[in-house]
Amino acid sequence: MNFINKITDFTVSERFQRYVQIDTESDPKSPTCPSSEKQKNLSKLLVEELLEMGISDAELDENGYVYATIPSNTEKQVPVICFCSHVDTSPDCSGKDVKPIVHSNYRGQNIVLPEDSSVVIRFDDHPDLADQIGKDIITASGTTLLGADDKAGVAEIMDAARLLMKHPEIKHGDIKILFTPDEEIGRGVDKVNLNKLGAEFAYTMDGEKAGTIEDETFSADGVKIIINGISVHPGFAKDKMVSAIKIAGKIIDSLPKDRLSPETTEEKEGFIHPVGISGTVERAELNFIIRDHATKNLKSHEQELKFIVENVLHGFKGATYEFVVTEQYRNMKEILDQYPKIMDIGMEAIERAGLKAERRSIRGGTDGSRLSFMGLPCPNIFAGGHAFHGKMEWVSVQDMEKAVTTILHVANLWEEKA
Repeated sequence: MNFINKITDFTVSERFQRYVQIDTESDPKSPTCPSSEKQKNLSKLLVEELLEMGISDAELDENGYVYATIPSNTEKQVPVICFCSHVDTSPDCSGKDVKPIVHSNYRGQNIVLPEDSSVVIRFDDHPDLADQIGKDIITASGTTLLGADDKAGVAEIMDAARLLMKHPEIKHGDIKILFTPDEEIGRGVDKVNLNKLGAEFAYTMDGEKAGTIEDETFSADGVKIIINGISVHPGFAKDKMVSAIKIAGKIIDSLPKDRLSPETTEEKEGFIHPVGISGTVERAELNFIIRDHATKNLKSHEQELKFIVENVLHGFKGATYEFVVTEQYRNMKEILDQYPKIMDIGMEAIERAGLKAERRSIRGGTDGSRLSFMGLPCPNIFAGGHAFHGKMEWVSVQDMEKAVTTILHVANLWEEKA
């Protein structure tokens, strides 16, 4: 629909700048859902804004999930689709007191962030900046992350909801909105109520570069290794003490140096990655994430890690270990390939928005990975953010506006093809 591309009264940038100032950092050490109560501060605001738009069933549940429905405005029987983003930000970098800065009419310069001049977003280090000449870029101030992951997606869905309510000439079926907590700590859909949501297909707005849509993620497991040593007073330890700390250190040192690590892999190559270590002489714990695009490869990576552990323990008589594997998520492509129409419409919507559509794989996961295996097939559309989880994070205003336009086209295309 050509009318969609003529819309210019976007509010996505203003919304985004408001949302990022609300601290929603998730907490991996907390057992609650949401893991940090402050995530609800943004979610409550989103419900208020949805109600103000006339979306009457918008609500926040006790676990921090926002549900809402934009009612159908067509006589056709259209599949119910959902747009989903997460409100939390990564605990890898502070999300408190974010000060968004708009750099208007970007000309290709390095961007020095004012509150810490050592933080510089260099043109040569961020190839996607080449696409941003003449556009407006939003960054943080240098002491926090920005929160484009995924408040860009949240703002885009909110602005698209406003426009769908404002323009009944954009025909669509029932559109569901879902905002989740705790995606950044792997718990984003732990307590989602899919029966309540009532959608058949979904799209997360949580991708990166404008024009991209992702139908493939890593498959992921977690591994916890517990090393049981032997603690003896160090003054009498000769031939008796077996240090779990030293064993843990040797296991880390024995990992492959030139392969199977995030530092040495790219594209669809998997890895074994240590993400935490703690302990005492008597007991040490190592935590790993295991990743690969081919699910069958996870077992071989885990076997290689187990072999390393056993080989190290041969040199430490009396030490024992526990090796616990936990499934985290699986490659959503295994599900999405069964429903090609979801990707076809996503690709066509991006093209109708005036962008070149690019199908990509993610070296990571999204809420869509787990949702797909829970019965809600869900690829990932670009939200426009870059350099996630750090102080150099940035997003383009115009790319966020293109994401809003893409959402409108997705909604309209499902109706058009029904």
